[in-house]
Amino acid sequence: MSTLNPEPLWQPDQARITHAQVTKFQAWAAERHGAPSEGGYPALHRWSVDELDTFWQAVTEWFDVRFSTPYARVLGSRVMPGAEWFPGATLNYAEHALRAADTRADEPALLHVDETHEPTPVTWSELRRQVGSLAAELRTLGVRPGDRVSGYLPNIPQAVVALLATAAVGGVWTSCAPDFGARSVLDRFQQVEPVVLFTVDGYRYGGKEHDRRDTVAELRRELPTLRAVVHIPVLGTEAPDGALDWSALTGADTEPVFEQVPFDHPLWVLYSSGTTGLPKAIVQSQGGILVEHLKQLGLHCDLGPEDTFFWYTSTGWMMWNFLVSGLLTGTTIVLYDGSPGYPDTGAQWRVAERTGATLYGTSAAYVMACRKADVYPGRDFDLSKVQCVATTGSPLPPDGFRWLHDEVREDLWIASVSGGTDVCSCFAGAVPTLPVHIGELQAAGLGTDLQSWDPSGKPLIDEVGELVVTNPMPSMPIHFWNDPDGSRYHDSYFDTYPGVWRHGDWITITARGSVVIHGRSDSTLNRQGVRMGSADIYEAVERLPEIKESLVIGVELPDGGYWMPLFVHLAPGAVLDEALLNRIKQTIREQLSPRHVPDEVIEVPGIPHTLTGKRIEVPVKRLLQGTPLDKAVNPGSIDNLDLLHFYEDLARKRA
Repeated sequence: MSTLNPEPLWQPDQARITHAQVTKFQAWAAERHGAPSEGGYPALHRWSVDELDTFWQAVTEWFDVRFSTPYARVLGSRVMPGAEWFPGATLNYAEHALRAADTRADEPALLHVDETHEPTPVTWSELRRQVGSLAAELRTLGVRPGDRVSGYLPNIPQAVVALLATAAVGGVWTSCAPDFGARSVLDRFQQVEPVVLFTVDGYRYGGKEHDRRDTVAELRRELPTLRAVVHIPVLGTEAPDGALDWSALTGADTEPVFEQVPFDHPLWVLYSSGTTGLPKAIVQSQGGILVEHLKQLGLHCDLGPEDTFFWYTSTGWMMWNFLVSGLLTGTTIVLYDGSPGYPDTGAQWRVAERTGATLYGTSAAYVMACRKADVYPGRDFDLSKVQCVATTGSPLPPDGFRWLHDEVREDLWIASVSGGTDVCSCFAGAVPTLPVHIGELQAAGLGTDLQSWDPSGKPLIDEVGELVVTNPMPSMPIHFWNDPDGSRYHDSYFDTYPGVWRHGDWITITARGSVVIHGRSDSTLNRQGVRMGSADIYEAVERLPEIKESLVIGVELPDGGYWMPLFVHLAPGAVLDEALLNRIKQTIREQLSPRHVPDEVIEVPGIPHTLTGKRIEVPVKRLLQGTPLDKAVNPGSIDNLDLLHFYEDLARKRA
């Protein structure tokens, strides 16, 4: 692997290395905490995993984390799952996110951009004032620490205010984007029983207005725990009966009061789907997210008060939460609410130009779409302020690296990063002081003992294995919602290698310490970074009387593309004509999300199962990726082996 691209595509110059936060941190940690002063990033990383307690103590000191009650020690128990971080400590995430208001009151904290691409600033003092006003109103509404507050919101400033006000009172935030259908939202919110719902009347996307008032009415009917609904009139409509108006809750000039909560107090719930059942409701802590994001954004992304941070995302994806955490480093964050390719494919580059973004993050799929559409960002836009282009959602293919290098700027730091909703952070990716090799993530993150393991738990170098993390990270889930004995949490990550986090990705760790991601090792569907379990799709599609059974597969392609076919076994007498095809797509678009409409719908003679009746997804995916039948599946575990020949033949034809 490491002999494939011996020459780096990019190397930081000495000035960049010297000025990088991670360089300054290493020198300071060497003096104060015994970190190695020589050996650069690899030596610092080794120290950070060997001396885990000391490393995380150093992070809290370097970033001046304000503990209102001191911690007894850094790590109580380090056994996974259940590692106990900074026991005894109390703090508040929102207090840290608004700290820059003390010194930069009149500078922009947020830049809101819609499809006109004109940025509208919200200053630090205005953000702090609105959070103070809303937090006081939430307390008046009876929201107490631990209560859940939900948002059905696009990527707008009100969503950031609502998240921070919720955190300020010690509530637990959770959000979905308004392109999610009612069923998708209810599958998530009903699990956590929110007491407040922030909602819009609709949203604008692709030059069109999308009215969501009927969906909101359904959410209100189906969420019996709601005590209040707050209406944000994006499309200018009046608040519906019984709803409060946003402006009435955010007009006061009130200093925010920050509830001091234990380090492991829940901050938010994110959702990720397994392959069966409801989406997993993943709970992360105020302190764990605070210190993990300070490390990731401050040291790895090299962000600070001089920077502007733009990541194309929606409130239904963990990258939105990660983007909001840019505020922790005093960085101005860009909230882009609109289509990634409207009015043309180059839209995101125009936003990066108009906002003066220094770090611009997007999906690998968008980079490849720009390449196919003959977009020339370096020629057509002034991107002189962009220091780094980062990508996630799926691995950035080699052609994507070359295209960014050739068409944006030769001296461009390209950071392909990989992590997950499960930790709301990166396992590997950006390091400002290391070279970039084509097709590779620069290195594992600090404090993350990332390894590639074979089935017996032996670490591999330059060979494909399972992505594992052998030590706890502060942002690992404190638990899943509605998982009282922790069994679902344990089974999701720890049942393959006891006490070791297995993530579900195939990776290679190269001899030089870089990382190559090969896609999911399980069957979760990962579309533009938004994961959805196949079960969600089956539930929607199989309500149609013509569909007897279905099978959906997400296939990572060698060119960086992602092919998501839906295989349907029709009921007797049904025909897969244009009308049925349209109904299948419309059902998925409306009930789940437009992103998860399949690329192709293919009729099959039957769906293969295990002997216990479970649909087999991973073996079919392997067949579609060209794995021979005898290697893709254990024949003794399948109810009808003949059905697999169809997928084998299809793979051969496509190849």
